[in-house]
Formats: sequence, structure tokens, C-alpha cells
Amino acid sequence: MDKMSFYIGDKKVGAGAPAIIVGEVAQAHDGSLGTAHAFIDAIADTGADAVKFQTHIAHAESSPREQFRVKFSLQDPTRFDYWKRMEFSEEQWLGLAQHARERGLIFLSSPFSGEAVDLLTRVGVPAWKIASGEVSNLLLLEHLLGTKLPIILSTGMSGVDEIDAAVERINTAGFPWLILQCTSRYPSQPEDIGLNMLSMFRKRYKVPVGLSDHSGKIYPGLAAVTLGAVMIEVHVTLSREMFGPDIPASLTTSELHQLVEGARFIEKALDHPVDKNKSGKNMETMHLLFGQSLVVKHDLKVGARLTEADLTTRKPGDGIPASKASTILGKTLKHAVHKGKFLTEDDFE
Repeated sequence: MDKMSFYIGDKKVGAGAPAIIVGEVAQAHDGSLGTAHAFIDAIADTGADAVKFQTHIAHAESSPREQFRVKFSLQDPTRFDYWKRMEFSEEQWLGLAQHARERGLIFLSSPFSGEAVDLLTRVGVPAWKIASGEVSNLLLLEHLLGTKLPIILSTGMSGVDEIDAAVERINTAGFPWLILQCTSRYPSQPEDIGLNMLSMFRKRYKVPVGLSDHSGKIYPGLAAVTLGAVMIEVHVTLSREMFGPDIPASLTTSELHQLVEGARFIEKALDHPVDKNKSGKNMETMHLLFGQSLVVKHDLKVGARLTEADLTTRKPGDGIPASKASTILGKTLKHAVHKGKFLTEDDFE
């Protein structure tokens, strides 16, 4: 098996393929099915490749003892109540998945329990995104590996030892996977991004690498594409004025469009290295337009021997190039020339 190249749905992952741009909805829908569908259309319109949700089943993953990371909710007494409000039925998940596919998007959702894995297996996903907080959840990992689908491993809350343990189990199963550098700070600051980890992970695990970014900016994703990332995942919001704890760490859909456009521009540039030693017709034309030719500064008589004081330059570059000045110094004029004349080889004896 080629560990550096595989498919997620109909999209190739790895060398030679465009980076897969994932719009992460997470909980930005705030429990509204209609808003979740609106996100699918908005993300599809940006040109992104995939939409990702999170599948939470409150009783299977949480308890009333769970604390809020940020106490943002005005209607949920506990985090458990919030997860309960975020749930969609299996029929609703089927509708979201079908909608995504109709819009040409890969449908992904991170499961947070075995029951969520089973539900999403029935709904149909082409790969599993393991969220940062679940890297050490070996029971969940075993459940996921049992489906024999590719793995997308996020690393936002894990040290290298913890990542190594999950990687060892994934490698034993023998399924294709990729790893995402991630920092679980919302929003992440520039010093949090960890672009250096892309090369470190690639060298250490010998699999494709990507970036899960929480900065709320397009810059880390663009930099990661330049560094060879095969997947860029960003949180998305329909507006900065929307409700929810992830809004400051999200891109608007217009910014997501910029990220997609920028990534494709960079990829095309990287795919077409320039050889400065080869000058095509276009460069020859530019030389004529912007180059400068040798011109005489003042009237000169027949027999005058050219000195540097006799010469200046003017556009266009269709005469003797300015770069050739040293080759005509000391040459003798075979006829008189007027100030401003563009010199040619026919002017010399």
C-alpha cells in the first residue's frame, strides 16, 4: 500500500493532488437543521472540497457532570443539555449527507461515541476524522478501525507520545491515514500554529500531512499548502455576528473562497517551475518594451571615436542593448550622427 497517496471518496489525497479544503461546521448550526443545510450550500459555493460536521449523541458521550469549555449558552444549563440540543436524527443526518453529495462535497462528520460511529456508518462517510480530544480514546479508535475506512487524525490536544500510541494502532490495522497539525486554542495566534510540525510529522510517520487551523485567518492554510499540506480544515461561519463559541476561530464563507482560490493559485505555481535560462517569446517582447538601447548624447562628427561620455540610453530596447556598451567603446563612426540617435552596427567602421 502506498502510504503517501490514497482516496477519500473520489478525491485523491497525497502527492500530485490538490489539497482537500474542508469547511468545518461543527456546532455553528446551533441545533438548527435548516442552518446546517444552509452551511452545505454556502461551503459548496466557495469551491471547497468537503463539509464536516460533528455527530454528538449526548447520552453516549457525556453526562450532566461535563463542564462548558466556555460558558456561552443562554439556554442550556449544562454541557450535556447543549449536546442534547445539538443532536440530529438518523433521518436528518441522511438528508445532510445526501445534500452534501448533491452539491459535489465530501460529507464528513467526527463521531464522539461508538453509537455515533454506527449511525454515521449507516449514513455513509468515506473516512473518519478523529477529533483532537479523542486521540487517546482507544475504544473509539478500535470501533473506527473496524469499519476499514481511512483515518484523518487530528493532534490538537496531544503530545508526541500520545500520538505515537494512536499511530501504532492505526499502522497495525493497515489502513491509509493522514495526520493534521492542530492547536486547540480558539482563536489560535501565529505563535500557536505550528507549521514546523508538518515536516516533523511527515518525516516521523511517513504519511500525508495537513493542517486543522483555528486562527480565523486564511494565512496559515495558504502557508501550509506551500509546505505540502494535503488537507486544510477550517471552521466556517456564515457571519461574524452569528452565535457560538467557535465564531472568532472561523472563516466567513467569503474568506473560505479566498483560501480555496489562493490554494489553487499556489498549487499551480508550484506545479510549474520557472527556468530563468529559457526566455520565451513573451520575455523577448517584454525586453523590447522595457529594455533600453544605446543612444548618443550629442552630435558627433564622422570619425569620432566613441567614449562613455558620448553615450546614454533610451527605450525601447530594439537597438544595441545597454548591456553591450563596453563592446562599442572606442569604435569609430563612419558618418556623422545627431543627438538622440539610436546606434546600430552600421554606424561604425
